[in-house]
Amino acid sequence: MYYYMDPTMILLLIGFVITLLASTGMKRTFSVYSKIESDSGLTGEQTVRRILAQAGIHDVQVRPVNGSLTDHYDPRTKIVNLSADTYSRTSIAAVCVAAHECGHAIQHQVNYAPLNFRSALVPAANFGSSLAWPVFFIGLVASIRQLTTAGIILFSLAVLFQLVTLPVEFNASSRALKMLEGTGILSAEENAGARKVLRAAALTYVAALASSVLQLLRLVMIANNRSRRR
Repeated sequence: MYYYMDPTMILLLIGFVITLLASTGMKRTFSVYSKIESDSGLTGEQTVRRILAQAGIHDVQVRPVNGSLTDHYDPRTKIVNLSADTYSRTSIAAVCVAAHECGHAIQHQVNYAPLNFRSALVPAANFGSSLAWPVFFIGLVASIRQLTTAGIILFSLAVLFQLVTLPVEFNASSRALKMLEGTGILSAEENAGARKVLRAAALTYVAALASSVLQLLRLVMIANNRSRRR
């Protein structure tokens, strides 16, 4: 049985566990603070409008979108999209998530370099993630080293995108906390909860990167093992 097992599968298992722990922690933290109402009584939508007005941004819209934790800022349309858990809720979780998306809108306004770089990487990352496995698998089956290498390079583009995402997300969270404190939307005690929510969300990006790096390492190990057997 041992000879038919792929020892590199342990890397997938480690990546899965890391991602699961981060996701579970984020959902648990969000659940806790989604039940605690903010003293200001502002909804996620109102939070966005107040922060953007304070930052002098008047050409960004805010709208509700379907799903849970689907909040995001679209730099192409200049729209802050808030999920149902955020848009009309007044919880600490809703307020800090809304503020985080405002952080991305402000990054866009000031031409934050990592955000611009990440946006430029989107087509390459999508291309790489969609073709990496087929190209790698064909190269592996056909014993064509050039194709397995191409598959690894394509997958590396997706890993690079996740790497660049980290400073973008961390910076948006940092801006969110400063804006929440500066505008008085949350009190000092409430900001402690906001930090926990944003930290838990940030860890999901770290976990995703770690999982992808382990997957990339697995591809390299598989390709090298196949080369030695020739």
